[in-house]
Amino acid sequence: MVTSSKKAKNDEKKQNQKPKKLPRHIAVMRLSAMGDVAMMAHTLRAFVEAYSDVRVTVVTRKLFVPFFEGLGVEVLEVDTKSRHNGIKGLWRLFGDIRRGRKIDAFADLHSSVRSRVIRWLMRLSGCKVASIHKGRVEKWFRVGYNSHNGVPLKHTVVRYCDVLRELGFEFDDPTPVLREQSVKRENPMGEKKGRWIGFAPFSAHTGKTYPEDMSRQLVELFAADYEQVFIHSGGGSEAEFAQQMEAKYANVVALNGKVKLAGELNLIAHLDCVVSMDSLVMHMASLTGTPVVSVWGATHPALGFLGWGYDERNVLQADMPCRPCSVYGDKECKTGDYKCLRAITPQMVADKVKEMVAG
Repeated sequence: MVTSSKKAKNDEKKQNQKPKKLPRHIAVMRLSAMGDVAMMAHTLRAFVEAYSDVRVTVVTRKLFVPFFEGLGVEVLEVDTKSRHNGIKGLWRLFGDIRRGRKIDAFADLHSSVRSRVIRWLMRLSGCKVASIHKGRVEKWFRVGYNSHNGVPLKHTVVRYCDVLRELGFEFDDPTPVLREQSVKRENPMGEKKGRWIGFAPFSAHTGKTYPEDMSRQLVELFAADYEQVFIHSGGGSEAEFAQQMEAKYANVVALNGKVKLAGELNLIAHLDCVVSMDSLVMHMASLTGTPVVSVWGATHPALGFLGWGYDERNVLQADMPCRPCSVYGDKECKTGDYKCLRAITPQMVADKVKEMVAG
């Protein structure tokens, strides 16, 4: 049993202890996937606001630099196809991170094979290190039954914050980006007249991609209701679909090839609403405070991947016992028909967008 005098001495000892010395320069690493890298910006925004005197170097790919503009951080561009490719490339990357920088802490927000090697090397060099806890087990247990009936899992942005907190920093979770407070961005499409809508029906996986026939119907509805409709897509068949829609409707624009990632992000800042799947464009919109109607099929927002700051009332999803059928949407539909996506009709999406734009 601890006596009151002993407790008083312990309390006095704690008060007299010197505060822990915090790192002065941290390297934060994540190279993919695009949406996950975009979410890093929210965490770093909150961190920089709390610790403006701490130097931050983001280790990521050149393509993703626009996500971090205006945050007051440095970016070390990683070239995984050339300079930083292979075993020798990993050693070069380690050297590039250290060269000219007195880095004393390393935050691994990826926990991939590449980042784990760099993390190990940074630890050997004397840096304090911390890595993300992805919660793979708890996410796996949510697969195959109505995830939304349970408590939502920790958001990815919060998991990123926890890595920096593990390094000794204390700060609040980031607040959602308000449109009027976001970085002012030049409109790459010129003067805006009327209401502009963005439509991003694609994803890396079929279970997160809006069916093509329904996408065509939705573009038709948007073209009739709004002055300008922009289709976000990648290349190949995605670009082909967007170009077909551009050729069919005078007020539809296929963005692929017209703007790069930075220009796309700037455009999103000027849209009245964006319709996106569980994919990159949703997270890009969250960086600009742009309203989003998100459509979810094989995956579920309760797993921690909803655009940061977005309300689930603007999520469209089907209540099915098989959802989510996977964490990342990379598994084939067991019934082969993706009923979860087909249950979200084009009219349902159009009605929700009208509600958002009117609001």
